[in-house]
Amino acid sequence: MPTPPVRVGVVFGGDSGEHDVSIRSAATVIKALSDPGNRQSFHVVPLYIDREGRWWPETIARSVLQTMAALADDQLPQPLPARGLRQLPVDPDQIDVWYPVLHGPNGEDGTVQGLFTLMQKPFVGSGVLGSAVGMDKLAMKAAFAAAGISQVPYIAVDKADLDDPRRLEPLLQRLEAELGYPCFVKPANLGSSVGISKARTREELLAGLKLAAELDSRLVVEQGVMARELECAVLGRRHLKASVVGEVRFDADWYDYETKYTEGRSQTLIPAPLPGDVSERIQAMAIEACRAVHAFGQSRVDVFYDESADRIWLNEINTLPGFTSQSMYPTLWGASGIPLPQLVAELVATAQE
Repeated sequence: MPTPPVRVGVVFGGDSGEHDVSIRSAATVIKALSDPGNRQSFHVVPLYIDREGRWWPETIARSVLQTMAALADDQLPQPLPARGLRQLPVDPDQIDVWYPVLHGPNGEDGTVQGLFTLMQKPFVGSGVLGSAVGMDKLAMKAAFAAAGISQVPYIAVDKADLDDPRRLEPLLQRLEAELGYPCFVKPANLGSSVGISKARTREELLAGLKLAAELDSRLVVEQGVMARELECAVLGRRHLKASVVGEVRFDADWYDYETKYTEGRSQTLIPAPLPGDVSERIQAMAIEACRAVHAFGQSRVDVFYDESADRIWLNEINTLPGFTSQSMYPTLWGASGIPLPQLVAELVATAQE
């Protein structure tokens, strides 16, 4: 007797600045789950969250996936309900495993993971703690520091510091004295390089701080380093395994949003041209980073490597990495011998452990 298909609720879109990336990622995930070559069959139920946080049923979700674009308010069924989640557009008992494909706040930060936990349903990816700590760069860095993992120098900034001229000048002086130029200004709770800027002067630093403060009240400023940008994917729950290491090279001053998601602007080398011992150290650091924030399921760990000094710094962890055609997480596993359909099947199985 054939095994019944696993009913997978794929949730995508979301009330975040990475809404469009989520749509592209979801399309890739759903196509892989629907691959006839999978040993386990899946019945996919896509659910769409619009930019105002409203949840929509499969009919609307498939319309979004067909156009690969967010729906405007006048394209949605009227009258529009209030913002946010009012009720699930599907019977929870009709879903075996939830698969969030949400990037940024309200999806990657432990909020939707908390919802699935309250529903007592398995879901792909990290739980509330790992998602929340992995999303907030300041909490993440504190966890890495506690675990003794090497990081580039950084300073935490509160938005309130920028609104008080008496605190702003001492802050700027401290950033210049301790970090210098160039430095990078980042919102603490956004991904895909949204809101990040590179500062080479005080004028650029101020502009970068103001830009980041429009998106988050918690900011981080990091010292710029001359280093190669390397990434490693981690998979598993009870037993974590690391992929081959990949390298990102790009045709830009730094790896910003446009470079990251524009065809031809960046190049990936997989596996990265590295000595074997360096790759092993990065793989070990990637697993150590996951354990430091209690991340499991799927994570992509980004590091900096200074070849001249043979030094590795941990940059960040992404507990819900992108799944677009250009995304490193599935590409790294493909190069490690796990093709995309098998990868998503393993992620669903990991959720069921």
